[in-house]
Amino acid sequence: MQTSEFKKSWERYKRAGRRDMNEVRNVMVMLFLADQLPPEYLDHALTGDWSGFRECHIGGDFLMIYENTRPDLITFVDLGSHSELFN
Repeated sequence: MQTSEFKKSWERYKRAGRRDMNEVRNVMVMLFLADQLPPEYLDHALTGDWSGFRECHIGGDFLMIYENTRPDLITFVDLGSHSELFN
């Protein structure tokens, strides 16, 4: 499942052509097929206002926030840099 914010961010980054959207898609598939991502994605739980959500690094300062509350449902919340997502 994708939130409206995720869809907007996806389209914005896809149009800009500066990020590897195939890598985002690969990470999404890995999350569906496996319980955890390889260590290079720096996947971790968020705290504070984002408690209950997770963040992974697609590359550099390009992040994806998602929520995995049930084994059969992953909600992709947003994409962006640290400053775009948390400021």
